[in-house]
Amino acid sequence: MTNNLLYKVYRFYVDGFRSMTIGRVLWLVILIKLFVIFFVLKLFFFPDVLQQRAGKDKASYVAGQLISR
Repeated sequence: MTNNLLYKVYRFYVDGFRSMTIGRVLWLVILIKLFVIFFVLKLFFFPDVLQQRAGKDKASYVAGQLISR
């Protein structure tokens, strides 16, 4: 029963995406924006501060920062 239900849901989405015309372009734009947000911005604007300041002993660095604040 659950296999049949999962298959029906899968077929519903596959048929829906197959019959899209403008929706494909919109999904492509969404995927490109997500790539830019999560990959490119992270590389250039969000450096790994913990790696730079703590080195190998990250746990003791975080504990020290929590205690000192």
